[in-house]
Amino acid sequence: MNTPIPLLHSTITIMTPLIFAATGGLFTERAGMLNIALEGQLLIGAFTGLVFTHLANSLPIGILAAALCSMTLAALMGTLTIQLKANVFITGLATNLLATGMTVVLAHRFFATRGLIAPPTMPRLPTLAIPALAHIPILADVLQGHSGYVYASWLLLFISWFCLYRTPFGFRLRACEAQEEALCSLGLKPDFYRFMAFLLSGLCCGIGGSFLSLNIGVFVPNMSSGKGWIALVVIFLGRRHPAGLWIAAMLFGLAEAFSNYAQGMFHIPADFTLALPYVFTLFVMIAGSALKNHAKHP
Repeated sequence: MNTPIPLLHSTITIMTPLIFAATGGLFTERAGMLNIALEGQLLIGAFTGLVFTHLANSLPIGILAAALCSMTLAALMGTLTIQLKANVFITGLATNLLATGMTVVLAHRFFATRGLIAPPTMPRLPTLAIPALAHIPILADVLQGHSGYVYASWLLLFISWFCLYRTPFGFRLRACEAQEEALCSLGLKPDFYRFMAFLLSGLCCGIGGSFLSLNIGVFVPNMSSGKGWIALVVIFLGRRHPAGLWIAAMLFGLAEAFSNYAQGMFHIPADFTLALPYVFTLFVMIAGSALKNHAKHP
């Protein structure tokens, strides 16, 4: 394959957990709650996904456990924020710290290690073939050979669009942000929809986190590696819309894929290449803020 083909193939894989996390964060964002705990929810999903897949020798059970554990963490944050009126930023940071510490403690307790968890026998994620793409030259190389997670993440974007813009639940959830009084006048409780948004964020992040560990068959402490924070940037760069999320996640996936490619091809120091996605994130945030301010004050 030509160089751009494996680069794009890697991009598709790298952007997958970003799509899951950003979609989860989109629900809370559209409900008027900035969820900065996406990082912790991804991490707990990665840990529990690997552990339960190993214990049950079953990928579906591992993915289900990852989703449920991440939803539990999201429910805890939602309860503290919505019911107990705690500051959403403090509870988000506390959730991230809790996930980081919990995975280290549980790894030491059950696997006698604070580092890499690599079970000797683990079911591998199967890759899917799409017969319709088999004879299309470039698309076949780029879109074939991925696990079901990749295609599920794209389906999730469509489902989230349909849920937010074509269902009563979505209308009411979006009303929590700007039309809370109107929602209350109908006898509906905005806090219920905000809590549901937290649960949906946990569901999406749990599945996305399980991909991080199951895709390589190991768990590494802090293996989310800032993807939850990048997912927040993806949400705003994507204009808080599912279609925009896909484009933004593609850009960040391409930046990380290029950094991996540059490290091997151009012999650039690893510390520099590993920092490229985060430098790109910072640049995008600054550029986005500048464009937004220019639009307000031409």
